[in-house]
Amino acid sequence: MFTAIKRVRGNKGAPGVDNMTVNQLPGYLRRHWLKIRGDLLNGNYKPLPVKRKEIPKPDGGVRLLGIPTVLDRLIQQAIAQVLQQIWDPTFSNSSFGFRPGRSQRQAIRRAKSYLLSGYKHIGDMDLSKFFDRVNHDRLLSRLATKIEDKRVLKLIRRYLTAGIMIDGLVSPSFEGTPQGGPLSP
Repeated sequence: MFTAIKRVRGNKGAPGVDNMTVNQLPGYLRRHWLKIRGDLLNGNYKPLPVKRKEIPKPDGGVRLLGIPTVLDRLIQQAIAQVLQQIWDPTFSNSSFGFRPGRSQRQAIRRAKSYLLSGYKHIGDMDLSKFFDRVNHDRLLSRLATKIEDKRVLKLIRRYLTAGIMIDGLVSPSFEGTPQGGPLSP
């Protein structure tokens, strides 16, 4: 959890729907950690909805982000750290997207090395709205193959379905992963 706190504080980031800042998190945790921990261990923790933020794209469109509360970012970061250790070794060595320690520059170097060794074609794919269309049941079923603790799976489902707050109203989430938190790109 200390690594997660360090990461969240280092990333800074905007407040979520509760308006708590990263700088307010340590004091909040000192006052409320026992209850938060108890709720997590008992499977009773309920994340707050994410705050909708529009980020302009270079091509003129917008990317919709879901900004979790700072506390939810902390908990998501702790989950993400464990998931990454479990799942990263199973990924292709040629996969560079959204992986710690991997970058665009490394992907380009790998592509260049293939060209220099005689390959003549490169494929580039961008799945339109992929993260907006992730099926929750399929994702959780896949996660359950390596995660035995049902509380963790239940908590991940709660994050997926916490909803999105737009202009003070919460819209439910039935599919997709809100982009902008540690559990999704």
